[in-house]
Amino acid sequence: METVDTAPAEEVLRLDHQICFSLHAAARAFNGVYRTALKDLGLTYPQYLVMLVLWEHGELPVKRIGERLRLDSGTLSPLLKRLEATGCVERRRSPEDERSVTVRPTPAGAALRERALDVPRRIGAATGMELAEIMELRVRLDRLTEALDGAGTGLAAEECVRD
Repeated sequence: METVDTAPAEEVLRLDHQICFSLHAAARAFNGVYRTALKDLGLTYPQYLVMLVLWEHGELPVKRIGERLRLDSGTLSPLLKRLEATGCVERRRSPEDERSVTVRPTPAGAALRERALDVPRRIGAATGMELAEIMELRVRLDRLTEALDGAGTGLAAEECVRD
């Protein structure tokens, strides 16, 4: 069985053979479909992800939202400010720890959930895949993410050893 290590050099560097490019192209295609599906809600895709987390968990510290979405505070803070400006969320400092900010959906943000119920169905239909295929792909992508997270840590350690 041919592996990346044994494949001919001219094949390894072909754009069409790069999994990262396939994932990048799929992500861009998803963004386009989401842009259309979310237009009526007045949300961008990253804002939609924040709202999904809040609809699922209610009030959360900003740090926890960032962990859940894999976003750093420099990316998440402006996103939350924009959601607050649209009236979808409310941010407030924790009375126990002034450094901690919590976020919760406002009544308007909570009401938006009902209007968003059709979004996953529209996205699913756009994929042309059966639900079982979508779920299997998600499981495989989650495994890939976990492996890459682990490999990234290992690669960073290798760099330290070489330096």
